[in-house]
Amino acid sequence: MRTSRPRHRLRPLAAALTGAAGTLGITLALVATGTLSVAQGRVGPGAQQLGDPDYGVCRGTDARCYHDWGNFDTSQGFKVLLYTRTAGPRHANLGPALAPGMNPALTDANVVQKSVVKMGADNGFQVDYTEDVSELASPADLFKYNAVVFYSTSRDTLDDAAQTSLRQYIRGGGGFVGVHNAFGTEYNWPWYEGLLGNANFYDHGRNQPGTVQTVNRKDVSTKSLPDRWTISDEWYNLVPAPTRVRVLAEVDESTLAEGVSGNYHHPGHGKDHPVTWCQYYDGGRAWLTTLGHDAKDFSTDGSFPGAAEFQKMLLGGIESAMGKKPFCK
Repeated sequence: MRTSRPRHRLRPLAAALTGAAGTLGITLALVATGTLSVAQGRVGPGAQQLGDPDYGVCRGTDARCYHDWGNFDTSQGFKVLLYTRTAGPRHANLGPALAPGMNPALTDANVVQKSVVKMGADNGFQVDYTEDVSELASPADLFKYNAVVFYSTSRDTLDDAAQTSLRQYIRGGGGFVGVHNAFGTEYNWPWYEGLLGNANFYDHGRNQPGTVQTVNRKDVSTKSLPDRWTISDEWYNLVPAPTRVRVLAEVDESTLAEGVSGNYHHPGHGKDHPVTWCQYYDGGRAWLTTLGHDAKDFSTDGSFPGAAEFQKMLLGGIESAMGKKPFCK
């Protein structure tokens, strides 16, 4: 039950963002006293909920926290931006750092990028990818995409312009998918911590097999998964741990031979150690998972336990965050 109310209500930022000719031509109009927005001729109902005492935004599982301003035209299909820039440790499954610009050449070692592009091609959505922060400099750049995926980004991977763009994109009804070391990103930005579900990376033990429990079978990302399935990962400890989110999957800590941090189980999680969850946040949608450490998560030959389940879950998370499938059920 809510015990306090915010002193101030957030006001939508008045802005008009128009794409160049030949693009989607998206227009965002946020009017401080109204709810009218036009994009490609469609009028959305605007914001239903604005303020909240937690991170100063509306967040949680109430769909009224989503702000439908009508900013996304899907007549030409769905489109996702994959962002993998690292400003600190770099996971091996990302391969070598990418050249500047959008969609630079990939090597076989760029497993994440090649796999997500193929996932999109196999399932009817386009994937652009980049590690060039300047490609995120304008909200108009991001509004071309139905969802933005941060996959094992690290540390301060965004500059001031990109931070502002991401925030306005989410406020305009954008979708966000955070995978694995997205939790080791932008540590000193409270709004981003809220986007992750009031969660942040603290530490992890060695990479080891464990059993994932599917605790919610209604969501599109988990409905086809077994009740219990095994995969190897680093099993991130989170401080703070996610709150006011819809937990979709947890790790059964009793199945981890060496605990999650050395030889002990993390006291902050105990029997409830979430690995996947979703929420509405500041007008947008956010689907999160701490899984995704190993390049073998994208194998298709059945040699890596849990790979098929992880791929199904990630696909569902992306499709729901971008509005192609129902979100956070």
